[in-house]
Amino acid sequence: MATVILFNKPYGVLCQFTSAAGRPCLKDFVPVRGVYSAGRLDTDSEGLLVLTGDGALQARITEPRRKLAKTYWAQVEGLPAAEALGALRGGLDLGDFVSRPCMARRIDEPAGLWPRDPPIRKRVHIPTAWLEMKLEEGKNRQVRRMTAKIGHPTLRLIRWAVGPWTLEGLAPGKWREAEVLEKAV
Repeated sequence: MATVILFNKPYGVLCQFTSAAGRPCLKDFVPVRGVYSAGRLDTDSEGLLVLTGDGALQARITEPRRKLAKTYWAQVEGLPAAEALGALRGGLDLGDFVSRPCMARRIDEPAGLWPRDPPIRKRVHIPTAWLEMKLEEGKNRQVRRMTAKIGHPTLRLIRWAVGPWTLEGLAPGKWREAEVLEKAV
């Protein structure tokens, strides 16, 4: 059976096992040899990374045609109206591609959310809101580009789930082994 590692990537950590200019990377947190990230998160994003040494499983997780959903929590600037959420759901022309339709809804700030280090900027007169978005694709900086397109830039981005796996009970910088749920991947 394939080894699957779930890692809660903190803000500022590179999604690779080698460091660039001494920046924190996966090897600083995950002492398991022979596993690699199935997908990536930007350095300024947080949340779930799935790591495995099984190349076929890695391909199944990242292959766009398999439509393995990824769930994100995005703290955005401002309070998106129904029309803005509808635009997210319907797909957006982002210039180099049109995003697929996705699930997007406003949510309360997630319970048990850890503080980000460094904290996001606060503006006294500009409110923020949390969105939950579920995408079946994962282009470069896609969620950030989508929220910016509707006029609500992302301030904080957390990937909560990849397919059947979630961050439930997993603190930032921590990891655990998980089962491969073949029917779900």
